[in-house]
Amino acid sequence: MAKPDSSLIAGPLEFRRLRPELQESVASFFGLMSSDQDSNYFHPHPMTTEQAVSLCSYAGKDLYYVACAGTTVLAYGMLRGWDEGYEIPSLGIAVHPQARGTGVARAFMAFLHLAAKLRGATKVRLTVYAENIRAVEIYRRLGYILEHKNEREYVGTIAL
Repeated sequence: MAKPDSSLIAGPLEFRRLRPELQESVASFFGLMSSDQDSNYFHPHPMTTEQAVSLCSYAGKDLYYVACAGTTVLAYGMLRGWDEGYEIPSLGIAVHPQARGTGVARAFMAFLHLAAKLRGATKVRLTVYAENIRAVEIYRRLGYILEHKNEREYVGTIAL
């Protein structure tokens, strides 16, 4: 694992709901993630500029957030499923390659759990590839109960 790039986190850490003023930063992050080798593990939607624009203008029940340092997106996270009528939202998170190992994922997950709880959720679910060992370990340490969805994936749940 490469040493985290501390220069990436030059500004104050903020968790921000996606808004139109974040379009450029989110689009840049999506472009980076689509070329990252771990992008095969995170594909809830297209990682395109068009999708960034759409999500930054989104108005619905689902929640889309970024963890930022200044204008740099360190992580992107979502809680979705409410628009489709589910009581238990699905969580997804992607972390900037140079921010991995900094603790931003753990802090962002705690924030997303609280956001779900404040929205009335009693649980959160996620899907993770079994070969994504770092993510599996983080989720287990956070208290997720992981069960096999199929040969390649786990479904995890955590009570809030």
